[in-house]
Amino acid sequence: MIIGNGKLITNDTENPFFENGAVRVVDQLIDAVGDFEELKKKYPEDDVLDVKGRVIMPGLINAHTHIYSSYARGMSVSKPTRNFLEILENQWWSLDRKLTLEDCKLNAYTLFIEGVRLGVTTVFDHHASPNAAEGSLFAIAEAANDIGVRGTYSLELTDREGVEFAEKEIKENVDFIKAYNTADQDMIKGLFGMHASFTISDDTLYKVKEAMAGIDAGYHIHVGEGIEDQLDSLKKYGRRVTERLFNWDLLGPKTLAIHAVHTNHLELEILKDTDTSVVHNPMSNMGNAIGTTPVVKMLEKDMRVGLGTDAYTHDMVESAKVAKILQSHHLSDPTVGFGQALQLLFKGNPEISRNYFSHDIGIIKENAYADIITMDYKTHTPMNGNNWGGHFLFGMYGRMTNDVMINGQMVMRDREILTVDEDAIYARHTERAREIWKEM
Repeated sequence: MIIGNGKLITNDTENPFFENGAVRVVDQLIDAVGDFEELKKKYPEDDVLDVKGRVIMPGLINAHTHIYSSYARGMSVSKPTRNFLEILENQWWSLDRKLTLEDCKLNAYTLFIEGVRLGVTTVFDHHASPNAAEGSLFAIAEAANDIGVRGTYSLELTDREGVEFAEKEIKENVDFIKAYNTADQDMIKGLFGMHASFTISDDTLYKVKEAMAGIDAGYHIHVGEGIEDQLDSLKKYGRRVTERLFNWDLLGPKTLAIHAVHTNHLELEILKDTDTSVVHNPMSNMGNAIGTTPVVKMLEKDMRVGLGTDAYTHDMVESAKVAKILQSHHLSDPTVGFGQALQLLFKGNPEISRNYFSHDIGIIKENAYADIITMDYKTHTPMNGNNWGGHFLFGMYGRMTNDVMINGQMVMRDREILTVDEDAIYARHTERAREIWKEM
């Protein structure tokens, strides 16, 4: 298939933009990139998807979100949520305890569907369902397979429910990693999920290291999201969170350190030296009033930093816009934020993904995975290879997504989800949400 007749943003520094571009897809991979008319002449037998002037670009990557938050939209909470710990205890931890395996799968369906509608083709999820730990990641994987999205999945390990629950969470992570981190497929991968340092004891970490012995997979963990995480680590272990994780050999190229808001110079050096990825979630950080990740400082150190949503939204365009504004506001400097936001989404996230998948994603070039979206964005000023980032941040919105191809297969065409019955899923999800809300 040839997808063409639109402005093509490739995210490839060698060929960043084509005025009337096209992408040739063969099986799961991109075979050629170039001018629409030239590719049609070269491959006259190919099917042609004419995008009619829309923007063609790589599918977007969400480097951190939470499937289990799906019932929270519009939900009232009866207990106080006056600070970060109360938000965790009375909203999120209260919600995740109520989830069944059916809920895990329904939540996955709705997050993936909404993500696809917003141009998100790859999701790095951090799940939690302590009373439905066993089989939860496999239920999520079934939903991912049904819809056709790419992603990595992990289950939050925590001591807050007790030893028996923690051991089930360890087993689910390890079983899922063994089942999916194989060479025969490249759509679904497992990471070992952990909530945060302040909810995991040394005794539990011993069990994690024993269970993960000989397994080559990284960890997905919140790091210094709230100041409480640091205070707990200093009080109990005499060291900061990143130092503690380093001493347990939990950092490295396949580990995602989420937020890293409350990190000092030493911790940034540890994260850099271990080649650990950091994921910034600006909207969530602002909403929880916990502080601002030192993104500019991290990038100055040449750290690998990506962008997520923490389920505050599923729109990566929105998240990038706020990432720009937050850094400008936080540093009282309008000259920072713009380039950094684009770097997180279009450089950091593809680089993060490279540590888990065998072909490039988040970029349109030969031999990358064919994860491609079209955006119904009509430019009223010139767009070219030098200014497409300005159009993206200040003119485009995720809801402009019109078509989505993932792994060479059309998942959405002309705003219609092709792979699942969206209405039936949403109806059942709404029904279950009503039942869950009664207990909140």
